[in-house]
Amino acid sequence: MNKRIKRAGVLGLGKSGIAAANLAVKLGYEVFGSDSGKERKIKNLDKQVVKEFGVHTDKILSSDFIIKSPGIHSDIKILKKAKKNKVPVISELDFSLNHSRYKKLIAVTGTNGKTTTTDLLSKIIKAAHKDSIVTGNIGFPLSDKALSTTKNTFVTMELSSYQLEDSPSFRPDISVLLNITPDHLEHHKTMRRYAAAKENILKNQRYTDFSVINADDKICKKISSSTKAVKVFFGKKTLKNGVYFDSGSIVINIKNKKSVIKPKICIPGMHNVENILAATAAAYCAGIKVSVIEKVVSSYKGVEHRIEFVRKINGVGYYNDSKSTNVDSTRVALESFKENILLIMGGLDKGAPYTPLKDLVKSRVKRIYLIGEAAQKIKKDLKGASFINSGTVENALKDICKTAESGDTVLLSPACASFDQFKNFEERGKFFKSIIKTIGHV
Repeated sequence: MNKRIKRAGVLGLGKSGIAAANLAVKLGYEVFGSDSGKERKIKNLDKQVVKEFGVHTDKILSSDFIIKSPGIHSDIKILKKAKKNKVPVISELDFSLNHSRYKKLIAVTGTNGKTTTTDLLSKIIKAAHKDSIVTGNIGFPLSDKALSTTKNTFVTMELSSYQLEDSPSFRPDISVLLNITPDHLEHHKTMRRYAAAKENILKNQRYTDFSVINADDKICKKISSSTKAVKVFFGKKTLKNGVYFDSGSIVINIKNKKSVIKPKICIPGMHNVENILAATAAAYCAGIKVSVIEKVVSSYKGVEHRIEFVRKINGVGYYNDSKSTNVDSTRVALESFKENILLIMGGLDKGAPYTPLKDLVKSRVKRIYLIGEAAQKIKKDLKGASFINSGTVENALKDICKTAESGDTVLLSPACASFDQFKNFEERGKFFKSIIKTIGHV
């Protein structure tokens, strides 16, 4: 008698759901994908995957297990039914890790700086180990490459609170916790639940592992007590055990071994110095030589959409910071420029107040050009600032071109998600840059 082919259900056919479905097909499962969005053609999805759109029907409950895409609420009706019917639900992260091999697993999370830190860290590791990949929220889902990993692969991951929330048993060899400030409250509802999701990155670590933690962040320091790993702090002040910045040099002082490197730092802002410190600490814990770290840091130019210089026109500088999807990341961007900022701000509100920006706006911002659904809330929270209700990025640039003066800085730093007008922050940033390239015709 033939053994029954097992069935895998995939809830959500976004980027990670598609990757998980394809991996399940390669592993020999019958795969059923369920997506609540509108019916559409999915180019990269294996043709063997049976799919439904518009609603999650009970068909997925006939699966032996369900792979849940990050960001889908655990309390939706179909998942409650799965629990009642005792259908196991796992995350894409756990599913891909169950079918991966690696020498070191390094995971980075935090409210801000994840992509820059992960990108830099992956480049440092790649310079020392050819068999290395960068995955998670950056690059591609691990499911895409799981079956090609080996026992010598170094895996560097950027992980969101959504991914970590769904993976309470996750354990990396090296964790990096950058910072925790209000974000995604429309999903997590409270800061306590948001911080608890982030805490999953370190609470299962062992004594032989490393936890790289921001010494200057109160919440990070508080939840660091939940890890058994060796704690390696990073920060702007001298640390007895950690990595810190001192007069242009990076001091590595870990386990009574001290090294000093003097890299050329090419990306602006103190927040990027912190990202570099975190990447340096993680790379050092992974066994990378300090000479390699120094060389890669010195050549690093940053990531697209993060305080990215686009162009200077008639003395006006244009910067793309579309990746600033929360209030704290916009704060960091504003702190990177002294004055005369023409700020394009708005999009899909994420539940946090904009009032923490009030002092910076007052001292550094000439005018705010409002876009998207959050415009009125921003206007209310930042009462007293000068506003133009532009509505869209394109209209904001048209309005700016009428009054911008030499010495001004035009900054797209929305403090909001992009989904009200764009597919993602990348599309928003690319659109902004495309307009800048033809600024004379705006």
